[in-house]
Amino acid sequence: MQLEIRPDPAEVGRARRWARSRLAGSGIGVDEPLAETLILLVSELVTNAVVHTGRPAVLRLSLPGGGTAEAATVRLEVADASDRAPVPRCAGDDATGGRGLALVDGLADRWGWSAEGRGKRIWCELDRCAQPAEGGDSGDAAADRTSATCAEPTAYQEAAYEGFAYGAYEAV
Repeated sequence: MQLEIRPDPAEVGRARRWARSRLAGSGIGVDEPLAETLILLVSELVTNAVVHTGRPAVLRLSLPGGGTAEAATVRLEVADASDRAPVPRCAGDDATGGRGLALVDGLADRWGWSAEGRGKRIWCELDRCAQPAEGGDSGDAAADRTSATCAEPTAYQEAAYEGFAYGAYEAV
């Protein structure tokens, strides 16, 4: 699935709404932490494309299909026509911007970028892990540990969210 983005800050809200609407039928509930993280990542990557390139971009979203997504990977990509590499910044305490790629790094399971034609593609992935069976022990200690790890946010993810208000993204 893809959405063409104009170089207009209003497109960020449209991209969030579009991504949220695509969750229906994917097996990912809009109130799941994975969905909230996905919408935040859409917002950050589209904002970067709109603000830093001033050129049109394309948002691509790969979601699990069929309504059953117990263990799946969600992939988000933003391609733009700028050949400027994404550069993480060190934002000061009072800065109003400059934290986007730090959030992507802290919240995504994987992320990166690559040159594409005369532009680039920035991507990130989120893993949705199967939940352990009721009773808690599948007999496979490694699988149980992986499921528990995937289900709980890391300390870094919690720190990335600290002080962040989702409500600001809902209204736009």
